[in-house]
Amino acid sequence: MSRLCSFVIPCYNEEGNVEAVYRAIHDTFDPEGIPCEIVMVNDGSSDDTLNKLKDLYNKTEDRGLVVVSFSRNFGKEAAILAGMTHTTGDYVCLIDADLQQTPDVALSMYRRLEADEDLDCVAAFQQERHEGKILAFFKDAFYALINKVSDVRFMPGASDFRMCRRKMIDAILDLPEYHRFSKGIFAWVGFRSEFIPYEAKERNSGNSKWSFFKLFNYAIDGIVGYSTAPLRLSTLAGGIVFTLSCLLLLVLLILVLAGVTISSAGWIIGVILFIGGLQLIMTGIIGEYLSRTYIQGKHRPVYIEKEVLERKS
Repeated sequence: MSRLCSFVIPCYNEEGNVEAVYRAIHDTFDPEGIPCEIVMVNDGSSDDTLNKLKDLYNKTEDRGLVVVSFSRNFGKEAAILAGMTHTTGDYVCLIDADLQQTPDVALSMYRRLEADEDLDCVAAFQQERHEGKILAFFKDAFYALINKVSDVRFMPGASDFRMCRRKMIDAILDLPEYHRFSKGIFAWVGFRSEFIPYEAKERNSGNSKWSFFKLFNYAIDGIVGYSTAPLRLSTLAGGIVFTLSCLLLLVLLILVLAGVTISSAGWIIGVILFIGGLQLIMTGIIGEYLSRTYIQGKHRPVYIEKEVLERKS
């Protein structure tokens, strides 16, 4: 008998996609005789997503369909965590609701895991990204930077679209951190992973929820969450500034002893501005870490479930 495959689908303003992705998964996996469990998480949508999910739940009477609704928008990372918590399958697949990530690629992941018992995860990456050159540049720069400062390896272009064995999902669920960065978590827990290329399709409905600002904040979460290298910048910068300041004072002293009249106002202002700006940058970096420690110390839940629809066996 085929192993149960659980799908985790975060849904934020996806009213036009929830039924389409549900049908696409079953149209792909049912002919193969693979049982599916589909966990859809409504992440505080402001459109009709929740009603569409409830209609789908009542209409299909599918015992493998689970609908989780948050009390407000907590973000995709929280939706992924909640979805994984409600899964029971031998394999767990993270997939977006907009059908840019297609179930046929997920089926290839399933077959790859079935073929190799030592393989724990199959993840998809975009070999060719259909996006603007500026956004592509910043994404490439992010992966180059984080792979230099982090202890774990990040696959450039890899998305959250992946399928993992239950033991890997259980290890992820044991991590108590509040600020979650899935790409880093999947890399940090280890396990043997394989990456396969895929081509992102056009969205079935709606618009992307990821603005440049949100992507920037997400990148900061990744760098701060998986590297302490930015903290070391303050020590390095302090040493450089101290050395340059000593050299500058030495040069000024030599010039004064040589009888050269020095107008020091410009130098003083420049040095003060340089050091002040550097101090602000370093204070900001330290503040990023302290703010996360502060929030983690409150021990608030990552998300709050308002409603859960599932048919208990």
